[in-house]
Amino acid sequence: MTTNDDSLIRVRGLSKRYRLRGEEVHALRDVNLDVARGEYLSIMGPSGSGKSTLFNLIGALDRPTAGTVQIGPLDLTTLGDEELAYVRCQYIGYIFQTYNLVLSLTALANVALPCLFRGDSPEAAEAAAARVLERVGLGHRLTHRPGELSGGQQQRVAIARALVNEPAILLADEPTGNLDLQTGDEVIALLKGLAESSGVTVISATHDHKMLSRSDRVLWIRDGRVDRIQNRDELNIVVGELQRPAVAGSRGASS
Repeated sequence: MTTNDDSLIRVRGLSKRYRLRGEEVHALRDVNLDVARGEYLSIMGPSGSGKSTLFNLIGALDRPTAGTVQIGPLDLTTLGDEELAYVRCQYIGYIFQTYNLVLSLTALANVALPCLFRGDSPEAAEAAAARVLERVGLGHRLTHRPGELSGGQQQRVAIARALVNEPAILLADEPTGNLDLQTGDEVIALLKGLAESSGVTVISATHDHKMLSRSDRVLWIRDGRVDRIQNRDELNIVVGELQRPAVAGSRGASS
């Protein structure tokens, strides 16, 4: 995908190296990528391929060894810790496989937390939380705690929490990993609908091949490098089987 005015995220020359038991490990190697506003991008790859590292770097959860990550006009690699915390609070919502809800709090209180962290009054935070819980179909579950909700409902609470500050980017890390087939499909459809209706850019790191049918593009990563990037219409998706790329040749990332 070439750079254009619709690009919200621009990644250039991104590399990440770690020291592990005295050896240098290359988690990412010279990755280039553009992601458009309102796009639904899935990052696919085997365990250890680097997809979680790329996910964390785009989400300002980690810093690269080399290269840049730009969100709009902001180059994340030039920001200090407090500035990165501000970016995470204001521009990015996070959804995790294990929900990460506070078990002692109601759905309403869980979703209100990001608003409180940014300094909203309790009344404003609860009002915003109620609105977004209604939006994800849980307006009737405001006072229920996580233990009183199904797995799918807990994931919807987690999605509402990620949305409550109206982020430009929604990062979903294995969002269907703990869900059954039907509930996982419902969560995928919800994420896709949010991208289409609100212009939220959704990036999902996943092993779930069901997500491919909802994605605008799929980034395949292997050994820390972008193997290929494919549009939805280039994928051969067969229900009940692992999807295999319809295009055998490699498509490089943008530069």
